[in-house]
Amino acid sequence: MSARATSTLRAVLRTRVAARSYATSVTGYGREVEGFVGAVGNTPLIRLNRLSEETGCNILAKAEFMSPGGSVKDRAALYLVKDAEAQGLIRPGGTVVEGTAGNTGIGLAHVCRSKGYQCVIYMPDTQSQEKIDLLRMLGADVRPVPAVAFDNPQNYNHQAKRYAESLDNAVWTNQFDNTANREAHILTTGPEIWEQTDGGKLDAFICATGTGGTLAGVTRYLTEKSNGRVQGWLADPPGSVLYHLVENGKIAREGNGSITEGIGQGRVTNNLKGDISLVTGAIHVPDSASINMVYRLLHEEGIYVGASSALNVWAASELARKMGKGKTIVTILCDGAYRYQARLFSRVWLESKGLLQHIPEHLQKYVVLP
Repeated sequence: MSARATSTLRAVLRTRVAARSYATSVTGYGREVEGFVGAVGNTPLIRLNRLSEETGCNILAKAEFMSPGGSVKDRAALYLVKDAEAQGLIRPGGTVVEGTAGNTGIGLAHVCRSKGYQCVIYMPDTQSQEKIDLLRMLGADVRPVPAVAFDNPQNYNHQAKRYAESLDNAVWTNQFDNTANREAHILTTGPEIWEQTDGGKLDAFICATGTGGTLAGVTRYLTEKSNGRVQGWLADPPGSVLYHLVENGKIAREGNGSITEGIGQGRVTNNLKGDISLVTGAIHVPDSASINMVYRLLHEEGIYVGASSALNVWAASELARKMGKGKTIVTILCDGAYRYQARLFSRVWLESKGLLQHIPEHLQKYVVLP
């Protein structure tokens, strides 16, 4: 996004924020909002009681599964569309095209329905059927394609770009490298966390990254607002290169693929590039830890979330142990488990991945699907 476009978008968004009395609205959950887009953001910050007691820290999780489209990607989707509108890249009745592993596409499908745009989604054919079905229920034209590396011309992102360029009045929102994604979190998620922790009474923020928008935007905001006091940390799944990049300064994969969807990365996106130097450190999270935490959160906290959310929470608990007692650490609950339940709660699937053994016996009562 150009400097001029960024300035224009920020001006538009700041006007909207001021009109909504943003700081007050963080706790004003009962007020009226304007349509779907007005309901995006302002999610609760939940204290995870058991983990907080275990670690002697205050572990808080931003409940993005409570966003109207069900995930943290509602924010990115809304601001990607707003960016296209601010730049005049799309007109009424136009088409939004994106390459996505799922949640950004779902957010875009909601936003497009609310704004009257058509929505076309290219996605890897490895994604859960629940996501594909939901996208189609929301009216999106879903095009699953073989999962290939980013440097392959048939990668789902490149196919999305080419298709958008072939249409009139269409935009490829380019979630990975369009920094309107990052701006969404500088303008909303970061300020919300600051206000919800009583003016920034926190010590660290940690989350995984796919596009880089959430980690970069929140870390940038909290670092600047706290004059460098609040640390930003990366939680990284197997198969990603970012753990070694942050820890050792080298791009190298740690482990093979992961059961998590939409996180981990093989390159540094434009959303992350400008802020990766602000990231204090990284924590590698094996799939065994993520699946264990899916079940712990359900059993101990009554919170039903996906593997990426569980990965974030496990990493937050590890960071709490690293930093020592008395710290406040915030992470992201990306989305609910509904989009993955046919896998995460299936005995056959868990056994095929060698993960059933990592779920304590007393929690296996939740493995209710064959």
